[in-house]
Amino acid sequence: MSEEVQPHTQLTTAINTDRAIIMGDPARVDKAAKLLDNAKEWAYNREYKSVIGEYRGQRILLMSTGIGAPSAGIGVEELHNVGVKKVIRVGSAGAMQTGIGLGELIIGEGAVRDDGLTKQYVPAMYPAVPSFKLMALAHKYAPDAVYGIIRSHDGFYMDDNAETEAYWSSKGIVGADMESGAMMTIGRLRGMETLSILNNVVLYEGDLAAGVNSLVDGEELMAKGETASLKLAMDILSDDSIKE
Repeated sequence: MSEEVQPHTQLTTAINTDRAIIMGDPARVDKAAKLLDNAKEWAYNREYKSVIGEYRGQRILLMSTGIGAPSAGIGVEELHNVGVKKVIRVGSAGAMQTGIGLGELIIGEGAVRDDGLTKQYVPAMYPAVPSFKLMALAHKYAPDAVYGIIRSHDGFYMDDNAETEAYWSSKGIVGADMESGAMMTIGRLRGMETLSILNNVVLYEGDLAAGVNSLVDGEELMAKGETASLKLAMDILSDDSIKE
């Protein structure tokens, strides 16, 4: 009997790898695929676009999840169903502290679960934390990245966004995204190792001096950050210490 494909991602165990890189934007999958050897498109259904290829001899799946916790959660669940055990999210973030420049990498040591989905899995007191092993490798390959707690939330256009961001900034949160908390929480519940690597694309509170300085080279800085985040994820997943 042939294996049924996963209903949303269209994946099966034929991907033949236990590690994946997920990202929100399907277009980023195409950019990431250029860094792989023997890259081959796998499936594209709804927001879930997947490519399989090799990096330094390690087979890695690339997959988009769309925006937000629910679609990311579905992606992580279906990755688990086809045997993926190590997942790194490579995405974009808004800085929550001044001094974090455009294109700088923000790596989450944990996440504030300010989303609705994960509370349907476990109470809010359950922590969203990454894999210690993958985090140690992040420090190995990117010692100068910004490390700290990030906030995963559900919306951009809330009336009290400024007040909410100021509150969490005052608590030391370094960046914000919409998917890392779901990946870390669901991944941990399913026995998966996870890590979130984010490319800063928004300066905190639009710092005037930094904003003026970045007008000319901002897009270039963010593009470099995107490439650096993808390469970092691939370096980690192909490191000899976690090769089977």
